Amino acid sequence: MPIPTYDPFHLPAGALKRLPLLKAAVTFIAAVCLCLCGLLYLQVEQSRRHDLESARIASATLTRAMAQQAQDTFLQADLVLASLADWIQIDGFGPAVQQRLQQTFARRVQSLEQLHGLFLFDKQGHWVITSFDDLHRGAGVADRDYFLFHQQNASLIAHIGPAIRSRQNGEWIIPVSRRLNDRDGNFQGVLMAGIKMSYFDRFFKSFSLDEQGEMALALSDGTLLARRPFDEARIGRPLAEEHIYNHALDGGMSGDGIIRSAIDGVVGRLYGHQHLQAYPLVVTAAMSEESILVGWHDRAFQSSLIVGLVVLGICMFGWVFVRQVRNSEKIEADLRKAQEALELIATHDSLTGLANRRLFERALDIEFGRGARQRSPLSLIMLDIDFFKRYNDAYGHVAGDHCLAEVAKVLKSCCHRKADLAVRYGGEEFAVLLPDTNLSGAMALAEQIRRSVIDKHITHSGSPTGYLTVSLGCYAFVPSSLDSIEVFIQRADAALYQAKHSGRNRVAVLSTEGGLDTLARSDR
Repeated sequence: MPIPTYDPFHLPAGALKRLPLLKAAVTFIAAVCLCLCGLLYLQVEQSRRHDLESARIASATLTRAMAQQAQDTFLQADLVLASLADWIQIDGFGPAVQQRLQQTFARRVQSLEQLHGLFLFDKQGHWVITSFDDLHRGAGVADRDYFLFHQQNASLIAHIGPAIRSRQNGEWIIPVSRRLNDRDGNFQGVLMAGIKMSYFDRFFKSFSLDEQGEMALALSDGTLLARRPFDEARIGRPLAEEHIYNHALDGGMSGDGIIRSAIDGVVGRLYGHQHLQAYPLVVTAAMSEESILVGWHDRAFQSSLIVGLVVLGICMFGWVFVRQVRNSEKIEADLRKAQEALELIATHDSLTGLANRRLFERALDIEFGRGARQRSPLSLIMLDIDFFKRYNDAYGHVAGDHCLAEVAKVLKSCCHRKADLAVRYGGEEFAVLLPDTNLSGAMALAEQIRRSVIDKHITHSGSPTGYLTVSLGCYAFVPSSLDSIEVFIQRADAALYQAKHSGRNRVAVLSTEGGLDTLARSDR
């Protein structure tokens, strides 16, 4: 079998690390696509945050405007109540002044569009004076929250109560009331101004708001006073459990947040709130996240579509490129196989499959150098088929080729070590190179080859024995840097010719003992 040899034009497999192009290409394409998707995500997320921040600014501006309007509305009503309360505490509200008070009430209501009416009640909650021409003498207001508040609290500041229906005409109003005391500081009655809820409804409608938007005015404890869209069932309901009112109460004077409304269940509203400075009221404005991000959704879709097309194009290009790489690798593999086949053709005999002269010379050069370095013996067996010309003449060249192939099989079967090299030297002549083998080992292998050829029982009518035989010559020595490869071959060849001249079908050995060449024969 052939031994490893060095060829400057053919590097061993794995000697040169090649770049894994296919893996590198797939990794690069995947990295580019991931980077594009990452950049798209960052751009889309940044755009979303920008839109939400712009909406927060708009919400803060809106709540400030609402708070200012609400404060002005209640402040005007409070100033009217304060001036009337001072007058009444000085002059009282006896029958002599009731006509003049009623006219004053009516004029003040006409001067302020937000006022539904002005009302004066005595300490039992009975009707005394209203801004309406016809005084409605009903059951009184002793059961109203605002009346009970003033009856039980000595404070003279204005009180804003939950929204109620006016007992004068059934309209929804927000009561702003003040306590009236007599000159001794005892409770004398309640002066109340009713602010129209419709006034806030018109004010809320003056703002451009999406269909799912919301605007509200509530007491600081969360009790709803007015809301857009209007829902009569919710008016006056304590809404302290609402997330937005908890947020407003826990925070400072103003703030915002995206919260789900418990009133109508709309998910994702951007709520902004603002507390009134002078009154215990809070206004809120909400815009649905859907309406805020409608433009963002369009931009995100367009950007995603563009990036998706780019990624698709890169993937298609990558698919084509990967196919080209695979084809190139297949072609390279085919070329490598072809190169190996050519190497085999260049270094081996096509008929016998043994190494040829080219590989033999290369192996000799390597083993000479190694033997000289390691001081190890090197042996060479030269063999020739006896009377081969007669064989060709008797049986033809096809049979002669078959005969050569059979002898080559014998050589292959006898060379058990990987380092042993069987060679077709030329024509019917063969050689066996045996590294790390002394002369006795070479003789033993040569004799094994001779007997194995005989055991083939190949008929040869032109041979004296009647069957095919071979003659072999052996030579062994420890090479040095001064020795010649040509001399080494010549001595083994000389031993072969001595075997042939001595009668063939034998092994001859050429040795160098005592400085003289001697010849040994074997015809066993």
